[in-house]
Amino acid sequence: MNTKLFQPYTLKNVELKNRIVMAPMCMYSSHNNDGKVENWHRTHYTSRAVGGVGLIIQEATAVTPQGRISPQDLGIWDDEHVEGLKELVGLMKEQGAKTGIQLAHAGRKAVLEGDIIAPSAIPFNKDMKTPVEMTKNDINETIKAFIKGAERAREAGFDVIEIHGAHGYLINEFLSPLSNKRTDEYGGSPENRYRFLREIINGIQQVWEGPLLVRVSAKDYHEEGLDVEDYVVFGKWMKEQGIDLIDVSSGAVVPAQIPVFPGYQVKLAETIKRDADIDTGAVGLITTGIQAEEILQNERADLVLLARELLRDPYWPRTAAKELGVELEAPKQYQRGW
Repeated sequence: MNTKLFQPYTLKNVELKNRIVMAPMCMYSSHNNDGKVENWHRTHYTSRAVGGVGLIIQEATAVTPQGRISPQDLGIWDDEHVEGLKELVGLMKEQGAKTGIQLAHAGRKAVLEGDIIAPSAIPFNKDMKTPVEMTKNDINETIKAFIKGAERAREAGFDVIEIHGAHGYLINEFLSPLSNKRTDEYGGSPENRYRFLREIINGIQQVWEGPLLVRVSAKDYHEEGLDVEDYVVFGKWMKEQGIDLIDVSSGAVVPAQIPVFPGYQVKLAETIKRDADIDTGAVGLITTGIQAEEILQNERADLVLLARELLRDPYWPRTAAKELGVELEAPKQYQRGW
């Protein structure tokens, strides 16, 4: 079988050995609340590299302390974070994986002491804190924090940067009219709501020459919210700005009932790929090699991202290869049992 899952794929100037990507998943394991890498991160990420994943995208990594989802999140807001991240990158690369980092700010979904910030002073739900509406200075300082995060990611040696614009976190809050009620140049029209992300992309590109991805939630699951057609427009703007691939997820900007089934978000990636003419990654209850291969063979997306399935099976690439009849080279230390 001429499989695509195990064919190389080039992201700008970085070649992945296959189309399998580990999606960013928060580990909430920086137990000193300082955002630093701990042994759990070293074990968790390196084992997926040994398992054969082509690209590993590190969990949402906060560009400011206020931008953490929880106090235990990894951070990249301080030069002191670089040493641990550099070590982690080295461990993954040593085992053959390319390395990515997701730069993030939680916005109104931060569960922290003190004030949290958002485009508008609207809480996510009745049980969560009401955020402080960001001033122009807050916006400018946050954009600078993303840029500094990119500089530190470059210093740490990451191959790929992904901007977290999904799941109801800060950038997603600016994009969606459900959470952005501003009346200045950062609110109102689609162009204005996109402005915050546009300026982050422009800023990062001043300090970063490698592949740049954006993760989006391409459907709000709310009648007054955004749907995939809106993200086709955003996708065209991202392509014009030089974004290399859009990682397409959905939901979580407001509480919503989401119909979940195998591959439930793939159609969103397919639509953006086709109508915005930009490469996409598909994610969401993709669990088998046959399912992943179907997505790629039918050109519904260019990369397949796995999350929970890689938690259950760090050697999923081997599992998929056996399912698809592909001979996959084992790490030499494991060849007797492969």
